[in-house]
Amino acid sequence: MNLRTLLALALFAGLATPSIADEAKPLRVLVVAGGCCHDYANQKEILKKGIEARLNAKVEMAYDATKGTKPVFEIYKKDGWYKDFDVVVHDECAADITDPTYVENILKAHREGVPAVNLHCAMHSYRWGKFQQPVKAGDDNSHWYEMLGLQSTGHGPQQPIAIKFTDKEHPITKGIADWTTVNEELYNNVQVLTGKGLANGTQTSPERKDKAGKVVPAKETTTIVAWTNEYGPKKTRIFSTTIGHNNATVEDARYLDMVARAVLWSVNKIDADGKALPGYEAKKVEAAK
Repeated sequence: MNLRTLLALALFAGLATPSIADEAKPLRVLVVAGGCCHDYANQKEILKKGIEARLNAKVEMAYDATKGTKPVFEIYKKDGWYKDFDVVVHDECAADITDPTYVENILKAHREGVPAVNLHCAMHSYRWGKFQQPVKAGDDNSHWYEMLGLQSTGHGPQQPIAIKFTDKEHPITKGIADWTTVNEELYNNVQVLTGKGLANGTQTSPERKDKAGKVVPAKETTTIVAWTNEYGPKKTRIFSTTIGHNNATVEDARYLDMVARAVLWSVNKIDADGKALPGYEAKKVEAAK
């Protein structure tokens, strides 16, 4: 076989072998949204557009238009509801859903290895009993908090939050600059369970008068606002952020960058510098000629 033939065969092999990018299938992302106190009708669309613009991902949505604290998602009632997805984005606000069997079917997905990205009011969902007090591992009302890795039960007024990344070397946060949000809710930290902090938020509440007319002095509060966790026997990757009440925050490019990186990190498709691994970057669409 002469040199020309060998070169031709090598060229053909290169053309016939798909690249890593060609082989990578879009990440299957489920966004669950709905419930009390937020513009989920628009926020779910902002998240879908933002994630798909940043990653090779296909976002599906489970949406409940209920405005109260008891949204019920039919998908959660199904056996193996999570098997078609690589990661679940919990963006629901379901503070008064207290059916342990229903909640356990949600958590089963994450115990079996499906990662979660938890946003804002997901931290104040699926709670019952004396949840305002620190829960203990294994208690009936501790299971959702154990998945999150941090227990939060409430928030202060809507004021800007100064976000400071405390772990600047983590792939989710690498190179993302600190920033100050528009008016947002700073969630409390009742206790850190097994979570590892990525960012703190500091909020100053202005001086005010209470209902009795007594002056309440200004107060500065700092809490963890973004963290990671490993959950269950498979050490499933979990990311959570309490930021994300208002649309202006959710559609902020810095917020969407963080969420998109969290999705990548949760499925282990991110490098040390916060870049998507080959094949998982957003697909480039060629302009029409």
